[in-house]
Amino acid sequence: MGKEFKNIFAVIKKNKVKIVLCLLLIFSAYVAFQYFSKYFYEFRDEEKVKTIIMSYGKYSVFAFLALQFLQVAVFFIPGEIIQISGGYIYGTWYGALISIIGISLGSIFAYSISHYFGKPLLNKIVHKKNISFFDKVSNYGKIDYVVFLLYLIPGIPKDALAYICGVSKINLKKFICLSTLGRIPCVVVSAYFGANINNGKNGMLIFISVLMCLLFLVGIYKGDKIIKGMVRKGK
Repeated sequence: MGKEFKNIFAVIKKNKVKIVLCLLLIFSAYVAFQYFSKYFYEFRDEEKVKTIIMSYGKYSVFAFLALQFLQVAVFFIPGEIIQISGGYIYGTWYGALISIIGISLGSIFAYSISHYFGKPLLNKIVHKKNISFFDKVSNYGKIDYVVFLLYLIPGIPKDALAYICGVSKINLKKFICLSTLGRIPCVVVSAYFGANINNGKNGMLIFISVLMCLLFLVGIYKGDKIIKGMVRKGK
């Protein structure tokens, strides 16, 4: 019996990082599910998101960071609404900054989980279509440039992209730098939109909405071709 316990402890010690990451993933999924099931409709309205976040008082910033973290780590909370809400609550630049920090933390977590557990976990939590799309575009050229473009171009599916990158050839440092740089334009635009919802700048907001919708549609239908063309030009 003593020998069996020693073997168990040896296995735990050897795999302690994987065990901790797995427990964190389970905990994050549980918390996200509880919040999502409770606030399903609220997450579709920036005013209701503001009410939820501000209910935490002086800890509201940490609550928003946690929400952005979960949006990336669990990827079924609508990211665009959360980013708009960041601007609505905190203003353009502060809202964008908090969003970027929360998103980056979530991306580090997702990448690390996938990197440690590998493709067996990835195949269980990410739709095969998303993995196939990444495999397709990653063959166009240098992986660093491809990852940057995937995050930069609106409309290209970003759900679970951090998990997919965790099993790719890009390392964590480059992934965080490039994914963050790629996200910044859309995050800032979303925060600006949220910050000016009630400021009477209807013309500008309509212009931004139409432009983003057009870019989103182009990204959906032509995203892979755009990446292919830009990668070839960069060679």
